Amino acid sequence: MTLTATERPYAAAPAGTTAPVKIWLCPNEDLPPDLASVLAKNWLDEEERRTAGQFLFERDRRQYLVAHTLVRRALALEAGLAEAELVIWRSPRGRPFLRPLPGGLPRGGGHLDFNLSHANGYNLLGIVRRHRVGVDVELLGRDAQALGTVASTFAAEEREWVARAAPGRDRDRRVLRLWTLKEAYSKARGLGLGLPFDEFAFTLADGSGVTGFRPPPGDPFARWRFLELEPVPDVLVAIAVPADTGGDDEPAALQLHHGFPWAREAPHHIDLPEPLGPGAS
Repeated sequence: MTLTATERPYAAAPAGTTAPVKIWLCPNEDLPPDLASVLAKNWLDEEERRTAGQFLFERDRRQYLVAHTLVRRALALEAGLAEAELVIWRSPRGRPFLRPLPGGLPRGGGHLDFNLSHANGYNLLGIVRRHRVGVDVELLGRDAQALGTVASTFAAEEREWVARAAPGRDRDRRVLRLWTLKEAYSKARGLGLGLPFDEFAFTLADGSGVTGFRPPPGDPFARWRFLELEPVPDVLVAIAVPADTGGDDEPAALQLHHGFPWAREAPHHIDLPEPLGPGAS
């Protein structure tokens, strides 16, 4: 497993500190198809079950069922509610969110933000108790023409950085590193593909790590934390979390869980990078 940030043995956050960002990476194979169908029947709401039934191909239906049962299970553990009790609403732009409960959640707090991404048999879920989180997962090996189209949507300085890499695997990796970061950021903003990808730019280290960020006009946050990971070879993950301006209660650490959320294996504890953006020192 390759991790591009400081990784430490897992330890619970000290009392009084902010809960970390929690990330779940779950391949479809971790949830057998028959079990996924049973869980979906009991956990998903009517709209989710209807959507699952509309897929033409079984592989797409399986991806949907694993992804959405993953969301239900992880949110239930974090909120202290049964999976079927969770009510998930959507913003006007289609971003899902957990319906607030009067009096807060059984396990504390009144806010849980989450974000889901899936690609080619992998599902990635991010959960945070403060602000917003955006996540994206992509696999190396995509069609070169498709990656060229993706790169054409980037800012000029990003296209130049991509072009400096040799054609093939090195260039493809640069494209996908930028693409996952841009997706994670736009999803954290709740804008998705409604935010033109040439209006903001990342500066990346050649090996790994985000060294600079030029936000788009109208960004409501002064600073952001961005994390790149490769938890499985050739599986690229990006996480975006807004950073407060001087607040002491923003999450500065991340827990990375592998598999479907009923294993007892301790997560990897990873320090989030320092904030970036015009307001960063």
